[in-house]
Amino acid sequence: MAEVKKMNKDKVLFTKKCILVLFSLSLFFLLMFPDSVLAAGNVEINVNGDSMDTVEIILTLTLIALLPSLLIMTTCFTRIIIVLSFLRNALGLQQTPPNQVLIAIAIFLSLFIMSPVINEINETAYQPYQQEEISEAEFLSQAAVPLKEFMLKQTKKEDLELFVRLSDTEKVENAEELSMTVVTPAFMTSELKRAFIIGFLIYIPFLIIDMIVASTLMSMGMIMLPPVMISLPFKLLLFVLVDGWGLLFQTLFSSFNL
Repeated sequence: MAEVKKMNKDKVLFTKKCILVLFSLSLFFLLMFPDSVLAAGNVEINVNGDSMDTVEIILTLTLIALLPSLLIMTTCFTRIIIVLSFLRNALGLQQTPPNQVLIAIAIFLSLFIMSPVINEINETAYQPYQQEEISEAEFLSQAAVPLKEFMLKQTKKEDLELFVRLSDTEKVENAEELSMTVVTPAFMTSELKRAFIIGFLIYIPFLIIDMIVASTLMSMGMIMLPPVMISLPFKLLLFVLVDGWGLLFQTLFSSFNL
């Protein structure tokens, strides 16, 4: 216990030192600017010949930092990674497959499932924007249309109505008229529900194997032998014989309304 407390104190001290260093660097960075610039409160930087003020730079950096979260919240990545995590826990494996492998599988499955949406965004929004036919605002609005259609197809009606009621948004005849701030949390809620339902169904056959092995060991008087050690090979054998990976990927793909 004493060693754990000492390690926690060292971590807290290290965190405080890091915060102090970052604060000192920020203060030093601000002191480098002339007084006239600081008084004006606006710093302009030229990017490809176009000037950007401080607010635009902060917004751009914020969007870049939040981009992974935005992609997770608006794609099928969440459902896939949760189901894969349930599968690993149901098999009784601790770190096999490792997290990097599960994330890689979820990313490429998401790209495969959402390829029609990506192609539509490329044709209707990115290509015209690259050819300078539309502005940035038009690019964002046109890119959001196919993405919102995909999200609405996966969103349950009761979840959508819940967030419409919570946001005090007026009811609309067409759900596509709702803003992304309403559609996104409703989509995430539906994805979590479906992922947990699939995870529950995955657990059932492996739970039966655990119960059979545990009852067999109890009847044989092998109380000290861990049932998990005996049931793990049978779980792996069952999963391989029924082509578990193929069935899982097929089930995940068919669970999306495309």
